[in-house]
Amino acid sequence: MRKAVSVSLGNPSRNKTVVVNYNGIEIQVERIGTGGDIPKMKQLFTDLDGKVDALSVGGIDCYVTLDGKDYPIRSALKLVEGVKKTPWIDGRHLKYVLEKRVFELAGPELGEIPHFKKCFMPFCIDRVGLVETLSQVCDQVLLGDIMFVLGVPYPVHGLKELRKLAKVLMPIIAYFPLTWLFPPGVKKEEHSPKHVKFWQEADLIAGDMHYISKYAPDDLEGKFVITNTTTEENIAMLKERGVKTVITTSPIYNGRSFGINMMEAVLTAYAGKGRPLSRPELHQMVDETKLKPTIMQF
Repeated sequence: MRKAVSVSLGNPSRNKTVVVNYNGIEIQVERIGTGGDIPKMKQLFTDLDGKVDALSVGGIDCYVTLDGKDYPIRSALKLVEGVKKTPWIDGRHLKYVLEKRVFELAGPELGEIPHFKKCFMPFCIDRVGLVETLSQVCDQVLLGDIMFVLGVPYPVHGLKELRKLAKVLMPIIAYFPLTWLFPPGVKKEEHSPKHVKFWQEADLIAGDMHYISKYAPDDLEGKFVITNTTTEENIAMLKERGVKTVITTSPIYNGRSFGINMMEAVLTAYAGKGRPLSRPELHQMVDETKLKPTIMQF
C-alpha cells in the first residue's frame, strides 16, 4: 500500500487517516497536526523522509504562485529542508487546478452554474484559481487578505487589485517569521466574528474553513459556501448557521474533506513518479481518478 502524509501546522484534534482506492491502487492518507510546534514539524518531515511515497506541508504554503511566478515563503521552506528522498509538495498546484475547475467538476451534480451578486473571500492570496473562477460568476468579488492578516480594514476589490497588491507585498512577506503567518486553527480558538458586514452582504462565501469557522457571524442564512478542509463538525456548524449550499473542492472521505495539499500528495503517491507533478499532469490525474468536489444542499 502506498502512503501519503500531510504534516500540518494545524491542530492535532483534526487528525485523520483513511485508505482510498484509485483504479486499484490503495493509498493510505494521513494528516498529522502539530499545533504550531515548528521543531516537531521539522522533525516529523525528517523522520518520514524515505519512508512514505509523498509528503505535504499543511497549514502554510511554501510558495505563493501569481501570474506564473513563485514567491517563496522562506520560513516555511525551512520546515522541509531535511527532506531529501520523498517528494514533498505544498498543494499550490492542485489548489489552482481544482479551484479553477470547481464548477466544471461539480457541474453534473450541481446543474446550472449559479450567478452571485457579491462574493467575500476572507483570505485568497494562495487561491488565485478560485478568484479567477468566481470573478466569472460574481458581479463583485471582495477579498479580505489585508483585513485579516495585516489588520487594515479595507477589502481588496477583485483580481486586478489583488495582483497589484501581491506584487508589492509578496517580496516582503517572504521574509516574515513563520509565527507571523500562522492561519486560524493552528491552536484551538474561540469563535470571534470580525468584519461582520462583509460576510452578511455576500451571497457567496469562499475560502479556507478555518477563517469561516473563526470569523464568520452566526447568521449565514441562505448563503452559498465554497471551502475545504472540513470535518463533520464544520459541516454541522454551517448547516446550523443557515448555509444553503456547501461545496468542498475535494471529496469527502469518512466525513472529512482533506486539505488540497493532502490531496496533491495523494495524487503524487498514486502517480508513483517519485517527484512532484506538474499542473498538466495534475489535470490528467484529476480526470483519471475522477477527483471531484462534494456538494451538500440543506
